[in-house]
Amino acid sequence: MIVSANEFNINYQRIEQAIQFLEENFQRQPELDEVAENVHLSPFHFQRLFTEWAGISPKRFLQFLTVGFLKQKLHETKNLSEAAESAGLSSQSRVYDLFTTLEAVTPQEYKKQGEGLHIEYGIHETPFGLCLIGVTERGICWLSFLNTVDDTKVSIEDMKTHWHNSVFHQNQDITFTFVQQIFHHNISSPTKLHLFVKGTNFQIKVWDALLKIPTGGVITYQDVAEKIDSPRAMQAVGSAVGSNHIAYLIPCHRVIRKDGILGDYRWSATRKKSMIGWEMAKQS
Repeated sequence: MIVSANEFNINYQRIEQAIQFLEENFQRQPELDEVAENVHLSPFHFQRLFTEWAGISPKRFLQFLTVGFLKQKLHETKNLSEAAESAGLSSQSRVYDLFTTLEAVTPQEYKKQGEGLHIEYGIHETPFGLCLIGVTERGICWLSFLNTVDDTKVSIEDMKTHWHNSVFHQNQDITFTFVQQIFHHNISSPTKLHLFVKGTNFQIKVWDALLKIPTGGVITYQDVAEKIDSPRAMQAVGSAVGSNHIAYLIPCHRVIRKDGILGDYRWSATRKKSMIGWEMAKQS
């Protein structure tokens, strides 16, 4: 299915544009009127739109993404993770508002490249723009974001290449239910989701470690390497993080550089900023 430009989440595009503008001009502290004009909205409507999306003002949101604040969050997240581990808690603990379990394909299934697997997929709006999601009887097997309308075909082909030999069927009704659970769940009523992944043993270890990062938290690539007992495998960890095919749920967006710089992201650096700031705002 090709999604028309009119169906794109225009509001998120405006949010993304506003974040880029604020980031480029943060040092001179632009007024609300100037930011609103940049996204072609009145100050009133822009303030309301951004606050509805993030829960806080645009300037406060950007403060979450400064290097100093992120360095502080690195320490807080590490302390929280250590406290959870010492208490015998896992990624399914009540510290987290979105519970996930991860299952990998067996070695035999890996060799068959998804042969016989039935995947239902759909394209839906999220707080971070359009996403492509794929689900099987064993769980969510794909989640990616679309940067432009032209990404639709490319993203579907990427999913089909990853799950080579599988049978694909578009079913918006089935996948809509999953998207609602992921992005619109009630924090006071935790959602349990099952993920079905295909990767090397090392990649799966990395992805499993990412599941233990609390919402609103960030960690470094070095932290991930240490968590999987491979402290010198920094490059391999980075590659595994970048190979993640279930965006947001396997939160590779929460991995940043040790100097507090957010770094690149497979689905755009601005979307990574959006996710981290949005999660921090919701937690605060």
